[in-house]
Amino acid sequence: MLSLSFWLLATPVAQAVAQTSAVEARPADGAQLAQDIASAGRLRMQSQRLAKLHVQAAMGLKAGQARQQIEAALPEVDAEFGRLSRHARKPNVQRTFARSEALWQEMRGLLKKVPDAAGSERLNLVADELMVHAGKLAMLIEGEGETPVGRLVDLSSRLNMLSQRLARLYLQAYAGNYSQGVLTDIEQARKEFAHGLQELDTARENSTSSRDNIGLARNQWIFFDNAIRDLNKADRREDRSAQNVATSSERIAQVLDQTSLQYVRDYGESTRTGR
Repeated sequence: MLSLSFWLLATPVAQAVAQTSAVEARPADGAQLAQDIASAGRLRMQSQRLAKLHVQAAMGLKAGQARQQIEAALPEVDAEFGRLSRHARKPNVQRTFARSEALWQEMRGLLKKVPDAAGSERLNLVADELMVHAGKLAMLIEGEGETPVGRLVDLSSRLNMLSQRLARLYLQAYAGNYSQGVLTDIEQARKEFAHGLQELDTARENSTSSRDNIGLARNQWIFFDNAIRDLNKADRREDRSAQNVATSSERIAQVLDQTSLQYVRDYGESTRTGR
């Protein structure tokens, strides 16, 4: 199991240190960078979401729906790589982008196969490596310019990834993998998500719309967190806890993705109005 604290918590924050005239001279660049940070964040999230759905399908937990969600997500991830392809030619990004794309192609092939023990283990390893490289990609893009909203776009997308990773780990444990590594990662991810959600909720840059989305994520987190706390209980009441995790994690994915996009929209609007 990878140690991921550094990548989950230590992403550098892009600081708005340029003079106002310099920022105004290239508002479109800032808005584009914000969109690209969101795209890289979505790659990072989908690496864990798709691994979660794969575990879910293998468990037989709403398996048909999980397979449909996987099929729907494949072209979406392809499209994100297409949107970010302009970065592939940049010397400081080229290697990270190429490795991310290669990992995605391997993961894509594994997702097409019927789940088995060996394939599932490999898929989880590839998903974690893609998560790390997509995080590097977001960091490199964020470092290309002064985009004040970059910190919030990255934080919201990182929380989204973390929610999907936590759901995947939970389902692995629920299916019988009670290894110390899995249980330790569950507790670590749970604490990091709760802390990050509080940080996002109290960000002074939040607009009414972004704050509303964060509130929806917080409501879903209540169901999610309760299920995690019940993991070791003997009476699981016909997989209700696992179903709560599967359902609430998907809703969290939706609202945190909307939150990231709202930050991008808010930033674009601020550059147009000169706020």
